[in-house]
Amino acid sequence: MFNKQEKKVEEELSNSSNIIGKGTYFEGNIETFGNLRVEGKVFGDIKSKSKVVLGQSSQVEGNIHAQNAEISGELKGTIQTTELLVLKPSAKIYGDIVTQKLIIESGASFDGTCKMGETVKEIKLNNQSKVLGSDKGAGSQKQKEFKAV
Repeated sequence: MFNKQEKKVEEELSNSSNIIGKGTYFEGNIETFGNLRVEGKVFGDIKSKSKVVLGQSSQVEGNIHAQNAEISGELKGTIQTTELLVLKPSAKIYGDIVTQKLIIESGASFDGTCKMGETVKEIKLNNQSKVLGSDKGAGSQKQKEFKAV
């Protein structure tokens, strides 16, 4: 599927880290190969080929699709992980969970359904071909606007 150079680029990108700090408001969808830590507010979907961490002060309204996730804040939406999901004591989830493995620490809560052990489809990012250097479809993709306050 990928040649050696594209795999190397994807591996380098997955080692990157992104932070949405406390007091930050972000509206729009987020897609990343790397890790993402959210301490602020996000209104939109999050996709990561790595790990997503929602800190205690985080509030997310949207769906999360990641390889691994650790939730300490509040999520209103569906969360899907291809490997492991950890709900910390302060976690509050209002939506469904689909994961391979689940750890729920005492005090965490969720209101929704949970499917464990199911194979979640591979995480595909919309900008993947553009980021990896392929020009297939690059002209047909639209720039998305976002605002951080």
